[in-house]
Amino acid sequence: MIHKFSMNGLFVVMDINSGAIHTVDEPAYKLLDYAQCRADLDDARVFLDAFSGVYTEEEILGCLEELRQAADDGALFSPDIYEHYAGMRGGDTVKALCLHIAHDCNLRCKYCFAGKGAYSGARSLMSARTGRAAIDFLLAASNKRRQLEVDFFGGEPTLNFDAVKDIVSYARRREREYGKQIRFTLTTNGVLLDDSMTEYINEHMKNVVLSADGRKAVNDKMRTTLSGRGSYDIIMPKFKKLADSRSQENYYIRGTYTRENLDFAEDVKHLADMGFKQISVEPAVAGANDSYAPRAEDLPALFAQYEALAAELVRREREGRGFNFFHFMIDLDGGPCVIKRLTGCGAGTEYLAVTPDGALYPCHQLAGQPAFSMGSVFGGISEKGRKIREDFSACNVYAKPECKQCWARYYCGGGCAAAAYFQSGGIHTPYAPGCGLMRKRIECAVYINAERSMQIY
Repeated sequence: MIHKFSMNGLFVVMDINSGAIHTVDEPAYKLLDYAQCRADLDDARVFLDAFSGVYTEEEILGCLEELRQAADDGALFSPDIYEHYAGMRGGDTVKALCLHIAHDCNLRCKYCFAGKGAYSGARSLMSARTGRAAIDFLLAASNKRRQLEVDFFGGEPTLNFDAVKDIVSYARRREREYGKQIRFTLTTNGVLLDDSMTEYINEHMKNVVLSADGRKAVNDKMRTTLSGRGSYDIIMPKFKKLADSRSQENYYIRGTYTRENLDFAEDVKHLADMGFKQISVEPAVAGANDSYAPRAEDLPALFAQYEALAAELVRREREGRGFNFFHFMIDLDGGPCVIKRLTGCGAGTEYLAVTPDGALYPCHQLAGQPAFSMGSVFGGISEKGRKIREDFSACNVYAKPECKQCWARYYCGGGCAAAAYFQSGGIHTPYAPGCGLMRKRIECAVYINAERSMQIY
């Protein structure tokens, strides 16, 4: 399988199975419309007839020779060697937990998938006892894996910051006993952030996620305090100070776009203009009937935004003021392991979420959904939880007809199971608009890498 696209004057051909990416001239790009496999390249007459009067015979034959050589080198029309790995996941191994340290929040974001922090239940905070039990569960369930991850999530984790510190301290003692290392991450809306918290975060958190949507008007329309006041002026100075204190590394300022700001590239540029170097702005997690959710008819406008953002990023890099945009960051030289390429984030198997009462769920977005309750950190994974885990283990790109035929399958791993569930009612039916956005982001990422390979900034 190959995929080809053009962007800003570049013609790109991707060989999906080998991972090879080629920048080609226009004749080679157009000739490939007439080839579905390596054997098609041997019938020169088809190409000579199709492009007579468009390109010279010498140009056509020269292009065909180069394409045949790429195919013979295994970099074009290569075979699929990955299907027999489908279904291979971490088994009973858990490598990451998302601790819902607080099912409460001091903001009332209109698009919040977490029910304004409460996850459609009672507002509550995780006790240190439950957090410690979660650490014990992770250390035991991680089997031989040494590098582990724990994310402090909410709601708003800083509402329960003493528990965060207690859990981290306990984990540091326990990980030494197991010969393991836990990397911590914390996500915050910044309202309560102060210098002492920043100092602690910098000392103990490998990464930190800062929630803000970009331009003041955009942010304040969606991200309001309990009194209805916008949060931009409260949080942005704190976020800038924290990002600078981390030397603009090991953090993300993470925004959400909705139908209210389909011009989200302007929000990314705003954040970059403020000096943030690590930026992620993503579509809202929403149900099919939510008015703020981007719709299928919005895709052309959103595609244009991603392309404009890619061009802007290239331009700024050339000017020496570049930044990283999360969805454009793809490692084309190494990248993730085969299993991750086929299965995605590991939700429900290697990655689990823990609610304040210690209940286990497949991921942070599905926390509190009764159908996805998998047990608890006190009693382990239940019989129902094992069946849920089996269902998620079977969720790979070859098990979904839409994914199996998609050129982007090895880059997205089948997409987000939670988004699929909220949109279609099941985890095995990909969310089509999300798939479209993913494909466009991948094209933009490949385009940026192609531009980098041809430029010295």
